[in-house]
Amino acid sequence: MFGYAGWYSKEIYRNILFYTPFQQLFLLAPVLYFYFKTLLDKSFSFSARDYIHFLPATLYLIYSIVVFLTDKVILKEYYFYADGKDKDFSTWYQITGLFSLTYYLIQSLKTYNEYKTITYNVVSFADSVMFRWAQRFLIAFLLLIAIRIVFFIANPEWDEFGKKFWYYVCFSLLFYYVSISGYTNSVLSTTSFRDSARNFENDSKLNVEDITIDKNTFKVEIADLDIWKEKIESLMLVDKMYENPELVISDLSNRLGTHSKKISQIINEGFEMNFNDFVNHYRTKALIAKIEEGEHNIQTLLGLALDCGFNSKSTFNRAFKRATNLSPKEYIEKNYPK
Repeated sequence: MFGYAGWYSKEIYRNILFYTPFQQLFLLAPVLYFYFKTLLDKSFSFSARDYIHFLPATLYLIYSIVVFLTDKVILKEYYFYADGKDKDFSTWYQITGLFSLTYYLIQSLKTYNEYKTITYNVVSFADSVMFRWAQRFLIAFLLLIAIRIVFFIANPEWDEFGKKFWYYVCFSLLFYYVSISGYTNSVLSTTSFRDSARNFENDSKLNVEDITIDKNTFKVEIADLDIWKEKIESLMLVDKMYENPELVISDLSNRLGTHSKKISQIINEGFEMNFNDFVNHYRTKALIAKIEEGEHNIQTLLGLALDCGFNSKSTFNRAFKRATNLSPKEYIEKNYPK
């Protein structure tokens, strides 16, 4: 934008534009990644080890300062800028910046997949906290990379600002979208990576006599699996814990006097489902039972779904179709035609 305002043609403004590293490609990617990680992992806290991710940005800032001091203070003439080209537009910087964005996109994808796996194993309302915004964030992140690649192909020469204008407009719009949508996102993560249900370390409630360790796979094998399955099924069938729309795996473990990590493995291996699907399975069965009793004729399907523990229409529809391969409406029309 400053180029079109004529700033590059004026000495005082040219110095600002030339010597200030506006793009910060090495800073942008890790900032986006850690922002994303902070949103998804409620246990995340910045550690000294994480500062290494900002080393390239720091080195580039030092490089920019050295360039400024050399040209404007020591030599008092253009040395580094003798060619009249902004260092932010250097090919090496743009290409390494592209690699930086790509690397941190991959890290963000790994973080999201980990979040997704853990969430489905610890809450019964995973669809409500799967962060549709997070998925859109990753798409926007990918588009940031895609438009850079397209730009390199269409215009590998960075000399003329006019040829770069459309790229910066697209980049700015995407970045504003990520910022604003993230700020307005109202869903808070309930997932702690540190206390993941997949990690059996330091489990004070896990009795030694209940488990054995397979030394070849380091996998915990739970004794009396069928007995534990019956206990968990009883909580669903007799106590109807699935009716709680905010049910989490620790609610079951507290009732059974054991650890949630143990319950998670029993459900994963004994029922071959994650916790979210396991609970929604019972919610769906309860809803079908209500339909069989004709309650859908006196109450809305959404009302019945909420009574069974579903917390939203979309979650209910997805779970029902996953179980029956039919939407609720199609199921009723097929099995209970008027």
